[in-house]
Amino acid sequence: MLQGHAEDSDQAQESIISTVDKEEHRVGMAEHPEDDDLEKATRSETRLHSEKDDESGQQPLDPNIVDWDGPADPANPMNWPKSKRLGHVAFISITTLIVLVSTLHFGSPTNGLSVEILQRKHTMYAPGASKLMKDFHQTDSTIGTLSVTLFLLGFALGPLFVAPLSELYGRLPLYHACNAIFIIFCIAAAVSTDIGMFLAFRFIAGCGGSAPLTLGGGTIADVIPQEKRGAAMALYAMGPLLGPVIGPVAGGFAAQSIGWRWTFWILAIAGGSIAIGALIFMRETYGTVLLKHKAARLRKQTGNLDLISKGDLGLSPRTLFLHSIVRPLKLLLFSPIVLLLSLFAALVFGLTFLLFTTFPTVFEEQYGFTTGTSGLSYLGMGIGMILGIILFRLLSDRILTKAALDGDGTMKPEYRLPLMVYLTPVMPIGFFWYGWSAYAQVHWIVPIIGTSFIGIGSLFVIMPIQIYLVDAFGEYAASALAANTMLRSIAGTFLPLAGPPMYKALGLGWGNSLLGFLSLGFAVVPIFFWKYGERIRKRWVVKL
Repeated sequence: MLQGHAEDSDQAQESIISTVDKEEHRVGMAEHPEDDDLEKATRSETRLHSEKDDESGQQPLDPNIVDWDGPADPANPMNWPKSKRLGHVAFISITTLIVLVSTLHFGSPTNGLSVEILQRKHTMYAPGASKLMKDFHQTDSTIGTLSVTLFLLGFALGPLFVAPLSELYGRLPLYHACNAIFIIFCIAAAVSTDIGMFLAFRFIAGCGGSAPLTLGGGTIADVIPQEKRGAAMALYAMGPLLGPVIGPVAGGFAAQSIGWRWTFWILAIAGGSIAIGALIFMRETYGTVLLKHKAARLRKQTGNLDLISKGDLGLSPRTLFLHSIVRPLKLLLFSPIVLLLSLFAALVFGLTFLLFTTFPTVFEEQYGFTTGTSGLSYLGMGIGMILGIILFRLLSDRILTKAALDGDGTMKPEYRLPLMVYLTPVMPIGFFWYGWSAYAQVHWIVPIIGTSFIGIGSLFVIMPIQIYLVDAFGEYAASALAANTMLRSIAGTFLPLAGPPMYKALGLGWGNSLLGFLSLGFAVVPIFFWKYGERIRKRWVVKL
């Protein structure tokens, strides 16, 4: 009985002490509110984690497994200084700009048809395409179409080799090699003496030019943590977005004054300058390859031949290459997420390029733009995309972080999709606006304003899809983006071929309305992925 009283006394004493401690803690927090804020911030920060953290689990430590020297290892690209990490993103962005500026698509005009269209894209040398056809004594528009078809097919084929090679040997060697291929074959195109040489050189240049498009997202995944990738992707996207503005404007005046060959010399000079900068300043970013190099160095230094890098499968380079080269196709065929989102991006990409087939007729024939000023018609698309990228930069990471904190703290790739859900419907508005204002031949600024809505809408399809694939596939982001780039390039190649006959049959108003209805119908796609994407992604896991 005495023992029972003693226990009750002890419990009462502990209760009093606990109450006093809590009161002292409350008073302390009142006296030092900054400590309370810090504690809240710390709790919020520790709640945030990626799904990769959940899936990784803790493995037994093996002394022969070579990994980073702790989470703060300066050799890990994630721990590089911010300026160095963003510098790599900027280099890739500029390289992508130069490559996309060199894209072209053209055909020869026809007589007597108000809506039979020259086929052009946002390219530096498209404004001089007719001069190129004349120099090579070509009149068949199919030959003109091949010049861009083969270049974009290079964009489609290149990623199938670039992505797996980068995951085997690292990003840096692929950047350097592909930069060299692009520069060499731009020069070769500039000195071509017949159309066959020109077409062959354009195809090879397209294969080389596919590297920054394929590897850019992977490099960002290497050096930028998930919660900050939206801002980094915005910086990276500035290159491709400025291409539609800089290319046609500069190319139009260059074609008038110095000819189409010099546009390729300018591209080679610009590409050579950035390639030299990349050789000096860029470093390898792919963690898997860096750890392999570290393991090899330690085996040599210690004599311990059992040391292997984390994630090393122990396969020969030949087996690893064969395993890696099928990865983009495996993702495309067996991952519904990669397949459906890539198809959606490809549709938007193709519809946008199909729209470009109308620009020569609308702005040169209806509004009297010259070869030099015709490039100004692309400013609407460019400005719309730049406005979109500013919004994406400001909102994407905030939406991801807020959604994670409101949920279970997990930063899910699906949290990148709300911007696509709400802003995809802007694109059909742009198609209707542009088509009917051009049909009515109102002031030229009105259809250009319409194209800015198309630019905003298309950006908020392509950008969220890219960053979603980067977040979802991590170290294999390059392979996922390779699958995406391949489908987009094929769509950009072949969908515009339907432009001239479609506009001939339907006219500018109903022709662009058809594109608007198509994009409106697909506006349900981001809603579907927002609701069911996580379930689909986790059910159909592709073994990579």
